Amino acid sequence: MTGDDAQLQRLRFLARVVQRESKHLLTTDRRVFAKPFTQDRAKALAEDVELAERVEAFAARFGRLQDTLGDKLIPALLRALGEPVGAAIDNLDRAERLGWLPSSEQWLIVRRLRNQMVHDYIEDPAILASALQMAHTQVPMLIETSRALLEELDRRGWSSP
Repeated sequence: MTGDDAQLQRLRFLARVVQRESKHLLTTDRRVFAKPFTQDRAKALAEDVELAERVEAFAARFGRLQDTLGDKLIPALLRALGEPVGAAIDNLDRAERLGWLPSSEQWLIVRRLRNQMVHDYIEDPAILASALQMAHTQVPMLIETSRALLEELDRRGWSSP
């Protein structure tokens, strides 16, 4: 590691956050997508408070995990390795080359899905249903990216003791 103890503590903190966020996202994903999320289910959100809360939790957890990985852990890990840290797309491209995520392009597509779930769902149930169903298919990519980054920390002995 090129940095100091504070850098190691930051990586360990982020690793714990990623572990917790991954677990919560998987739990919510199973609950929301026990059956396909259709336009009819999206229309029912106005009356079905429990489903609305689950959908809100899914969208928040999906976005939070993606933010933690892409905006915090990847740059922190690159910095710890002495790699240049730059714009988000540059960091994602480097993470892809290092084998931590399957595709920086896919990551950006998933980012757009997150924005659709958060900003467009009130106005158009069809957009929400489509974005949620697509986000559901991308949960494994987020979880696999989490695992790859956590394994990199483990491999280097930077995991929590």
